[in-house]
Amino acid sequence: MNRYTKGSAVSEILLIVIAAIFLIPIYYLIITTFKTPADAVSSPMGLPINITFDNYVRAFKAMNYFHVLGNNLLITISSVAGIVMFSAMAAYSLVRHTNRFNRLVFLLFMVGMMVPYQMGILALYKQISQLGLMNSHTGVILIEICYSLPLSIFLIKSFIGSTVPFELEEAAKVDGCGVWRTFLQIVFPLLMPVIATVAIVNTLGVWNDFMTPLLFLQSRSKGVLLLEVFRNIGQFSTDWTNFFPMMLLAVAPLILFYIFMQKYIINGITSGSLKG
Repeated sequence: MNRYTKGSAVSEILLIVIAAIFLIPIYYLIITTFKTPADAVSSPMGLPINITFDNYVRAFKAMNYFHVLGNNLLITISSVAGIVMFSAMAAYSLVRHTNRFNRLVFLLFMVGMMVPYQMGILALYKQISQLGLMNSHTGVILIEICYSLPLSIFLIKSFIGSTVPFELEEAAKVDGCGVWRTFLQIVFPLLMPVIATVAIVNTLGVWNDFMTPLLFLQSRSKGVLLLEVFRNIGQFSTDWTNFFPMMLLAVAPLILFYIFMQKYIINGITSGSLKG
């Protein structure tokens, strides 16, 4: 075994050990959901002695799972659709019209990436109240769209500038296509790799957003999964055999979505790095 092979073997073993360490919390989370409270206390890391699904049944009922799952899907799908459309249109205009005004607009969007969400929360709360959008999904959706636009515009603008040839648009213009038709039928289909990346990144962000629903959705009937998980935490103590199934049920749809869509992230990154 040469030096390179030995080095590779050591690296692989080290990576396996690191991966195993990171998997320990996931292992603990999953096995605890099938334990009774007594088993969880007596043998935290051991396999369940008596496998039970009662924890999941209680979690479904306590969370009103399918109702809040529907709220999550409504907010996430609407927000991501708005983010994709508005950011794609804005990025296209910023790329194809490189005047001083558009450069200033793009600079303002980039500043928006640097300003933390928490800095404007008081002004945002007052503005949403004045618009009559408190305790409504519409208000949360608008907030998610606005705060996600800067990064999405940056990604799509970079992709258009390096990948989408301007000659295609000139040919479409010669054939009589207007701006909207050119964008929707020529440019937008070419953006699918970066659109998939933007959609995945923002789906993860919107689904996992806890602060916005907490501040702007007071009614429990309009809450989301993470709010239900939070509301079922005890003030002085927590039954982990009840809490962990709620956590797992809250992230399970997102895990399935990510497993299905992860290949498009790589496609979006590699396509954006190629010219022509």
